[in-house]
Amino acid sequence: MRSIKFLLFLFLFHLLLSCTTQHKVVSDSLSDKKYTFNIIQLNDVYEIAPIQNGKYGGLARVETVHKQLLQENKNTLLVLAGDFLNPSLLGTIKVNGERVRGKQMVEVMNAMNFDVVAFGNHEFDLSYVDLQKRINESTFDWISANVLHNKSGQKSYFYKDVNGNKEPLKDSYIKEFIFPDGKKVKVGFISVCIPSNPRDYVFYGDVFKEIKRAYNEIKPKVDIVLGLTHVKVEQDRHIAELLPDIPLIMGGHEHTHKYEHIGKVTIAKADANAKTIYIHRFEYDAKTKKVVLKSELKEINKTIIADKNIETIVIKWQDILNTKIKEVINNPTEIIYTATIPLDARDTPVRSIQTNMGEVITKAMSYAYNDKVDCALVNGGSIRIDDQLEGEINAVDIFRVLPYGGAVLNVKIKGSLLKKVLAFGQEAAGTGAYLQRYNAEKIGEEWLIKNKKIELEKEYTVAFSDYLLKGFDIPFLSDKNPEVLQINEPTKDEVAFDIRKAVIMYLKSL
Repeated sequence: MRSIKFLLFLFLFHLLLSCTTQHKVVSDSLSDKKYTFNIIQLNDVYEIAPIQNGKYGGLARVETVHKQLLQENKNTLLVLAGDFLNPSLLGTIKVNGERVRGKQMVEVMNAMNFDVVAFGNHEFDLSYVDLQKRINESTFDWISANVLHNKSGQKSYFYKDVNGNKEPLKDSYIKEFIFPDGKKVKVGFISVCIPSNPRDYVFYGDVFKEIKRAYNEIKPKVDIVLGLTHVKVEQDRHIAELLPDIPLIMGGHEHTHKYEHIGKVTIAKADANAKTIYIHRFEYDAKTKKVVLKSELKEINKTIIADKNIETIVIKWQDILNTKIKEVINNPTEIIYTATIPLDARDTPVRSIQTNMGEVITKAMSYAYNDKVDCALVNGGSIRIDDQLEGEINAVDIFRVLPYGGAVLNVKIKGSLLKKVLAFGQEAAGTGAYLQRYNAEKIGEEWLIKNKKIELEKEYTVAFSDYLLKGFDIPFLSDKNPEVLQINEPTKDEVAFDIRKAVIMYLKSL
């Protein structure tokens, strides 16, 4: 009897030990499991349709890639690292009496189910009223740790109006991925925006101080922290040094792709206007907390079939745009020029130095008057594309460069005023008042017109963009100044009637 009880005891002990061991094996296998998720990164996207005569970009093509990745792994996010509401040609036109101001972008991005975006400096090109409309219309999250709404000196978070409730935007964003075995992986996103666009309604906090604060606040709540920033690459590098445990900073602001490493931190930026996107594939080890990242720079081109749903929305907006363009030029898609050297129309250069795009525009202004002017001047702020044009260029591209149009005026002014205007434009470097020029240059301390020193009492004939004669950028330059001797406005049938038409006709003549 005792032997039977002893054998039964041994059997039960062995069974218990076996169960315990088996449970431990299962537990270890779970803790050793690696969990995967994807992030699709875009940045600096101003156009919903393909660019460069349809060769590159197009958000309908991006959506095709998005859906393919969702089929591969449902844990896939779509993010944008700032700059999408402005500048764009579509944003400048009026529909039902109101300028579009990025409405087309939000409509398309909502349909694509974007997850989260960072504020970029160009979002603040809009008035506060227009920006608030776009935020309210959006179905995605917005983040930034260093931008606040400034109202009469009182600072508060921007908000989204949801069914009458004002929901404050946040410093950061948390996405919880849930896997088939029940495991949850929380990924946090932190963001900052470059303070390069001062507006009365915006307060910019210190980029580095605020992103570190956001990191310290979110780190205890998540498994992984990622950056979604809109600053210069030099600032991203400093952030990487400041926060060395972030595996990836997805950045914007620069318009050409970059992929580099600072310590263990990867910094990635795609090309503007969705010429390329980054696909980031993550593998997270639940036991070691280690993150393995594999990134793919994917070109968005004609080989990718457009998603039908998104393409329908894009076509709707393009039809509106083409109707407006045809009021000025008959064939918007006609190839007018092939640029073997990129024409630089990026914001910083055109507001700081003479660029080849500025030279093309001002030469075209002179061309519009059969080169019977002494010089031509346009404010850099009129050039709004913030990009470079290369390869085949069509009429739509020129409208994108100069979305506001306006006439080229033939103006007679005294040499003393012309010298003062040129000096003001030079001193305004870094702002929209900087002047792009043709036949006007500074040698040493002297301004020359057609290689001759300006004579203060002489009358000069200057081709001006009509905006400049309104006194907004250069306060003393208007029809009220007695040294503005004569202003000749072109008629509707003249090339000079629209600066964009002048540029198109000039490029076609080359």
